[in-house]
Amino acid sequence: MGVAILIIAIPFIIFAITLSKGKGASILAGYNTMPDHKKAQYDEVALCKFMGKIMYGISFSILLFALSELLENQVIFMIGLMLFLSLLIFTLVYANTRNRFKKKV
Repeated sequence: MGVAILIIAIPFIIFAITLSKGKGASILAGYNTMPDHKKAQYDEVALCKFMGKIMYGISFSILLFALSELLENQVIFMIGLMLFLSLLIFTLVYANTRNRFKKKV
């Protein structure tokens, strides 16, 4: 089971690397469905870099899940789960307040 979780983590890490380079906005949910005139209002590179950092955190959480399975240690799983939930809440609040990713005109 731990190996399967590690295999699941690989696409997350690849996605994190892509986003960290400021690319891959077309695969971000919500952003890719916006009309072009709305996309022009957003700083695509800043949005991608932010989401890349979040994806690194999620990837690390997944790796902690795998490690807890391999070591049969529930404490590591709980740490990974707390990290995952904290990242989720932080991302939702940070990205949806104060128009952080809108271009400054």
